[in-house]
Amino acid sequence: MDSYGGAVHPTPPFNAPAARRLREALGMAPGHVAYGLAAQYGLRIPAETVVAWERGLATPGERELTALAGVLWCAPGELLAAAATLREHRMSRELSVDDLARQLGMTGASYLRMEETGRWKGNERQSTALCRALGLSPAQFLTATGRDEELAELLTSAVTTRWQAYVRPVAKIVPLDRGQIQDVLEQLHADYQALMVSTLSWSSTGQERSATTGDAGRAFLARVVDQFWRTAGV
Repeated sequence: MDSYGGAVHPTPPFNAPAARRLREALGMAPGHVAYGLAAQYGLRIPAETVVAWERGLATPGERELTALAGVLWCAPGELLAAAATLREHRMSRELSVDDLARQLGMTGASYLRMEETGRWKGNERQSTALCRALGLSPAQFLTATGRDEELAELLTSAVTTRWQAYVRPVAKIVPLDRGQIQDVLEQLHADYQALMVSTLSWSSTGQERSATTGDAGRAFLARVVDQFWRTAGV
């Protein structure tokens, strides 16, 4: 259990059907699970609560999740839906705050502040170490560190203006080789400009500006980000 106090953490994305499936595969009843939680981990959890977890009516906290995984002979990650935040990825890897912070070369308190705020402030070396420790793809890293929107804005500017000016800003937030980022931005820019010419939408009517506002703008940003990852091959 982590040794830091402070903000109350949101509950992890608990996979209720998986919990029931794993229990039944072991031939256990909810009462057996409740007994195991008490005997092995000192948690007084009634069988009714175990049933509520499995029905999605309640969610176990971090300590309860770890204990439940132990009773069900599985990894905590098997009881989680797809992880999205840094905390969820850390929990799925069964790492404590201190363990992960040590691998990143920072204090536990410094890492925990970033995990709680969802804003990653580590340098490029620490970002690479984070991806390695948590098994994150570059796309997962951006989502977990709250930088999806920032990347979308940078990419939009890169494809609609001078892409060369955005190699460095993108490299600061995306854990990819700078040369690869340069190649991807150049390709995206060329593809976008060719599309604008072929559809004759790059005109003086202001349509090029309206394409990045409102619902159409959000859809455009999503397409640019998706194409970035596809072109990068990750």
